[in-house]
Amino acid sequence: MAKSKPTINDFRKRAGQLVDIDDMHPLPLPPPFDKPGSEPQIKPLPEDGRRKIETDLDGVSAVRFARPETVDQKRELVGKFFSGLAKLFDPRSNWTFLEPLFLTMEYCVRCQTCSAACPIFIESGKQEIYRPSFRAEILRRLYRKYVKRGRTLPDNLTEKEIDAAWTMIARLMESSYRCTICRRCAQACPIGADNGLVTRELRKIFSQEMGIAPRALHQDGSVQQLEIGSSTGMPPAAFRDNVSFLEDEVADRTGMQFHWPIDKQGAEILLIHNAGEYLAWPENPMAFAIILEKAGIDYTLSSELAAYDAVNYGVWYDDIQFARVAVRHAEIARRLGVKKIVIGECGHAHKALMVIADRILTGDLNIPRESYLTLLRDIVLSSRLPLDPSRNDDITVTLHDPCNMVRLMGIVQPQREILKAVCNNFREMTPHGVDNFCCGGGSGFAIMQDGNFPDWRHVVSSRAKMRQILNVFQDIIGPEHKKYVCAPCSNCKGAIRDMFAAYRLFETSNILYGGLVELIVNAMTDIEKPFIDWQWH
Repeated sequence: MAKSKPTINDFRKRAGQLVDIDDMHPLPLPPPFDKPGSEPQIKPLPEDGRRKIETDLDGVSAVRFARPETVDQKRELVGKFFSGLAKLFDPRSNWTFLEPLFLTMEYCVRCQTCSAACPIFIESGKQEIYRPSFRAEILRRLYRKYVKRGRTLPDNLTEKEIDAAWTMIARLMESSYRCTICRRCAQACPIGADNGLVTRELRKIFSQEMGIAPRALHQDGSVQQLEIGSSTGMPPAAFRDNVSFLEDEVADRTGMQFHWPIDKQGAEILLIHNAGEYLAWPENPMAFAIILEKAGIDYTLSSELAAYDAVNYGVWYDDIQFARVAVRHAEIARRLGVKKIVIGECGHAHKALMVIADRILTGDLNIPRESYLTLLRDIVLSSRLPLDPSRNDDITVTLHDPCNMVRLMGIVQPQREILKAVCNNFREMTPHGVDNFCCGGGSGFAIMQDGNFPDWRHVVSSRAKMRQILNVFQDIIGPEHKKYVCAPCSNCKGAIRDMFAAYRLFETSNILYGGLVELIVNAMTDIEKPFIDWQWH
């Protein structure tokens, strides 16, 4: 029997799992996934797993945090949480987002405009725990009860009170990883309250104060990037080997033989890709190299630790890790003496290095940063490449707008100007531009692969994007038509790749996904063979 909708008070008091997977009723999808059993399901975790890790929010685990076994362990965790809560509203501790967080806590009027804008809440069948204001209201009550009144957590809590407090905190921990931080809610709010920011700041308490973060983001992400050179685990020597291999690939596929510049002093541009491109989508850095070589752009790559990986996972969960990576990127650019940094197809890298890093990069570290989109737009529209859009005529193309480039930064037109110059069959999704839907993999979700969290992502957080893709191609949804989702962001491509695999979308509907630069090279008239190898996929 389905439980009643959980309330804020239930978050602390109701025992067991608040929402059962079987009680979730996501909105139906359009054809060919409109029949029962035609889409993936969220598989329950094994009973042993549910006993060992915290899953009492909805039976899904993103953080994979082991349940504390003793009252003392719970007491310590509860104390650390409340210590972090106080620091969150201390201007000496929260140097990034204190003002917008304070405004969100003080001035939200609970109008629920944010809920109507949230794809996770809507597509889940309006599950109350996924409502943007739900977790924000929990934090707001804690803020008003403790921080605003200058109160601290009593030392003499009973065992029952400690259990209740930890139950609330554990659910809040998982709840902070049920939001992609796409910030459609903030855009829709009439007063600018930012419930996406609340999610991120909650994660910061868990990471910076309690040492709790998904392994994919922290240990395998931020830590590995700084220690080894990349969140992919690729060290500098392997990066150089990859570049050498891709130089040969470019020669085989296009006949162009040239070396990619690495560690060149005094270049105009330092280009930094998401390192995942070199391993998962090598055609992307290959296309970049072809375009920049043909256009005569003075640029360089770097083989220094972290400088060949634009990733900065700290932007999702931890100010300290964020600052370490951002400063590292700027230091290397300064040592190379470049005039500016250009960031490749990676949305969260744009947000990290171009927006938030402005708070910490001062003096000679404040090197100009630019999106690859404006650079490519200038190259394409200046006729520096021999382009014929009819070379893409056998493909119908649509565009996914990455949240961090488009909604956050307002980069809307350059990619469209490029697509219209290289594609005759381009159609927009609905909605698009700053009103787009997240790929479902934002805020780190695309790289979090443990347990049944990927199932939840495919069925819930990526559902709005899946619906958009199906709808934009609905009149040609059959496998006889080639269809291409241009996703000019590495993180988005990861989420879309996994979503396509879960739904077998390429096999059933002949829809391929990829970046923007591949379409540009595919339209170049002096490259004989098509660059996008449909048959290979």
